[in-house]
Parts: sequence; structure tokens; C-alpha cells
Amino acid sequence: MDLHELTDFIMEKGKNRFPDPDAVAKAIQKAARSSYRLPKTMNDSVNQVLSISITSMKALESQIKEFDKAIKAQMELLPNVLISIPGIGPVYSAGIMAEIGEIDRFNSQAALAKYAGLAWKQHQSGGFEAEVTRLIPSGNRFLKYYLCEAAFSLVRCDKEYSDFYHLKYKEVNRCQHKRALTLTARKFMRLVFRLLKDNRLYCPAK
Repeated sequence: MDLHELTDFIMEKGKNRFPDPDAVAKAIQKAARSSYRLPKTMNDSVNQVLSISITSMKALESQIKEFDKAIKAQMELLPNVLISIPGIGPVYSAGIMAEIGEIDRFNSQAALAKYAGLAWKQHQSGGFEAEVTRLIPSGNRFLKYYLCEAAFSLVRCDKEYSDFYHLKYKEVNRCQHKRALTLTARKFMRLVFRLLKDNRLYCPAK
């Protein structure tokens, strides 16, 4: 299929999870052009290995679904304001709440951001301040993971966060997705802090 058709196929089957489906389509076409047919003696062995791998993946997917059901059942017994956010289901909300613990431990969203590793180093000298800074190396990497994954899910479900992500994506020419996702996760973290602190449901901006 041509590039446009392949890109549409990837977007549909990937459920818009790929940040740059056009680049994925080009990579697949390149791999297809450089591939070659295996000899019969190797073909059966390769097919068997692939079959075993696919069976293992399906078994893992089945286990993940069972764990998701168990997490959902447990979360239904707890007060959970984060479930009101579009795209944030019981698994993401459970991970975030478990890693944060008691929200009253943090007196500000900045303190929570530092705990999650979503804070930036300050590079400045006198009146100069660097335009490009890196995230602090410390922080709870599990909380950071859940915030980033949940933020990307929110990008697909909420216009405000979708617009914010794509705005940040277009601001630079390199590391676009990583930068945009990190900044979106930082924005999302402020929302999480406020909802948990006030114990209220999410109300999207009109």
C-alpha cells in the first residue's frame, strides 16, 4: 500500500497511540524494501519462533486484563476523584494515588512535582538563565511514569490538553514528543494535586 494508506492503517490499528504515524509508516516501508524471502529450510524455524512469541504475548495480555479487572474492583471500594478525568481509568488513577500516598504530605503542587521528578534544574549565572534545562535526576520514577502515561491518554480525550500538547510539540525541532509529553504531564500533575487536595471531581474548561 502507498504511504498515505499505510499511515491511515497505522493510526487506525494503533488507536492513535503513535506520536508520529507518518514516520512509522516510512520506517515500515523502508524495512519492507530491504527485506528478502527466507529459504525454505529457515522459513519453518522462523515461523515457529514467531508463533511461540505471539502465543507468549497473548498470554501476557490475558494476564494484564485480569490484573486490570482486579485493580478496577479494588478502586471501586475507594474514593477516587481522578476517575472523573477523561481518559484516566482505574489503573492510571490507582498508580498515581498509590505513589502519591497522602496528598497532605505536600504543601504545594511544586513540592509534588519535585517528588515526581517533574521539576527542572536551574542553570543561571548573574542575569543569564539558560533556555534549555534538564529535569532533575531524582524523584519517584513510578509516579513520573504514571503521570506521563495518563497525560498522553488525556491528550487523546480532552481538547484543552490536546491543544497544549501539540502547541509544545511544535515549539522545537528535536525531542518534540518527549518535551511536549513532559510539559503536558507537568500541567496534568497540577490538576491531580488540586483535585486530590480539594477532593472534588474534574470539571473541564468550557
